[in-house]
Amino acid sequence: MPDEIKKLSFAQITAARLSVEEAVRAARFPVCAVMENIRSLYNVGAAFRTSDGALIEKLYLCGYTGAPPRREIEKTSLGSVQSVPWEHRPDTCALLRALKGQGYHILALEHTDKSVPYTEARYRFPLCIVVGNEVEGVSDEALALCDSAVEIPMYGIKQSLNASVAYGIIAYHLVNEYRKANP
Repeated sequence: MPDEIKKLSFAQITAARLSVEEAVRAARFPVCAVMENIRSLYNVGAAFRTSDGALIEKLYLCGYTGAPPRREIEKTSLGSVQSVPWEHRPDTCALLRALKGQGYHILALEHTDKSVPYTEARYRFPLCIVVGNEVEGVSDEALALCDSAVEIPMYGIKQSLNASVAYGIIAYHLVNEYRKANP
């Protein structure tokens, strides 16, 4: 008979985690994220929390995406605004051009005529993932600057997931792909 599974206490879980100060100084995975024109501040907060958990390099809030300090962002981020390097940029395209100039592969999370399922793509790091607006997706202008596109296959009646949920799936996948290639 297998041993009984026991849930860890909050103290046990937090004892194994980085402090905010350690997280700020930690070596990060070479993945950054651009959240373009995200309407929901709760999605922004969730993106901060995911970015902290995946230890991504930087989170860029672009266009009219809301930025801290905002109560709604703080509520969902659970303090990760303090541990994730972030910046607000009004111009997504200028940022993507700058990142390309620094050697980043720019990857859209978007349904396109050339996108492939995220599990079948080959990734080159450093990498920047672009997540678009909840309704319109990645803007045409930003998409034109992307090197490639991936999508999350949808098997039901809806064509996409919530922006922060989709970001969570791809962020962890990218970190795992990097870790496999760089043990």
